[in-house]
Amino acid sequence: MKEELIKNLAEIIEVETLHLEDEFKNLDEWDSLTAISIIAFVDSKFNKKLTNDMLNNFTTIGDLIKFILE
Repeated sequence: MKEELIKNLAEIIEVETLHLEDEFKNLDEWDSLTAISIIAFVDSKFNKKLTNDMLNNFTTIGDLIKFILE
C-alpha cells in the first residue's frame, strides 16, 4: 500500500521517484497546483480531509503518507 501511494504521489508531483525523507520544499516541481492536486487525490482516494494549511505543516513525504494511512 505504501509503495503504491508513493508511486501515485510521484506521478502527481511529476518526479521519477520519491522517498519518505524527501522534503516538499526541496522539490523543484513543488508548487501550489501540485498541492491542490494532492489535496484532491487524498480526498478522492482516501476520503480524508486535507487542507492546504495541514499540508504546509508536513515537512516530508513520510509525514504526508503517515497522515493518509492513519
